[in-house]
Amino acid sequence: MMIAMSEQETIGVLEVYEDVTMREARLDDAALVWQAIYDHRDYLKTWLPFVLRLHTIEDEEAFLREVLAVPFEERNLVMVIEKKGVFCGLIGFVTTDRVNHRTEIGYWLLPEFQGQGIMTRCVRCLCEWAVQYRGMQRIQIRCAVGNAPSNAIPKRLGFRWEGIERAGELMISGEYANLNVYSILKNEIFP
Repeated sequence: MMIAMSEQETIGVLEVYEDVTMREARLDDAALVWQAIYDHRDYLKTWLPFVLRLHTIEDEEAFLREVLAVPFEERNLVMVIEKKGVFCGLIGFVTTDRVNHRTEIGYWLLPEFQGQGIMTRCVRCLCEWAVQYRGMQRIQIRCAVGNAPSNAIPKRLGFRWEGIERAGELMISGEYANLNVYSILKNEIFP
């Protein structure tokens, strides 16, 4: 993993492996992200309820503008994942508690890039970055119980299953999904 920080206090490009990189999303990524979501809306909406609230490129721009308005050191980073320069998906911090040194990672990957180990490696890379550069002690991932591919990632990486958050997320069906809660600690990432 290669990490570069610029003088603007932004994360540089993280070289995850081979031709896969992550970089912080920019405002000019809004059209690209929106188009990917639009093209895969039927697939993504199953586990990502926000998809149906994203109607226009301006909606994505508003989201990115809000994220990027927060000072870098306090920001919940949103990272673009690319393979050979092609957009694959997003990963980032969902909620961060700086006082207690803990954060949560959320992610999604377009279907044509799944099953290649991309997200597993990206999650590992972001966990290492969170510990090294943000001083995180605990990293959490929550996945809908029925979302097997998403649940496989924390299991593969040695996260511990802590239990089920009952009715943790409102899905587009109007039903609440139970969420598996996984965590990993700093000393489990860097023993």
